[in-house]
Amino acid sequence: QLQLVESGGGLVQPGESLKLSCTASSFVIDHYAIGWFRQVPGKGREGVGCISRNWMYTDYPDSVKGRFTISRDNIKDVVYLQMNSLKPEDTGVYYCAGDGDQFAGDCMVEPDKGHYESWGRGTQVTVAS
Repeated sequence: QLQLVESGGGLVQPGESLKLSCTASSFVIDHYAIGWFRQVPGKGREGVGCISRNWMYTDYPDSVKGRFTISRDNIKDVVYLQMNSLKPEDTGVYYCAGDGDQFAGDCMVEPDKGHYESWGRGTQVTVAS
């Protein structure tokens, strides 16, 4: 069973960068598309990017397109979220999750359109001056 742990969050100033990691505790991460999501108190969970099982497809919402990049290392069982040009509105708890129901070259950036499971506990990202 897939178990995921997020890390790499912290406090940064606007315009700075952070790189989050989503590490699998098993050796089956390559069976799953991986999505990254964020949540702030009082709001629903928002997708910020996803990557397909075969590494070849990624998708991002307009709010982060051009600033966030997802990559994966199936040998190390890690998926990364590189976040550049961070803004205060990027503040939130960031989660990763796995979706084993998509075709190898597909992923769903909206959490309710995928079949995400094995949510991690999240890592806090705070962007403030």
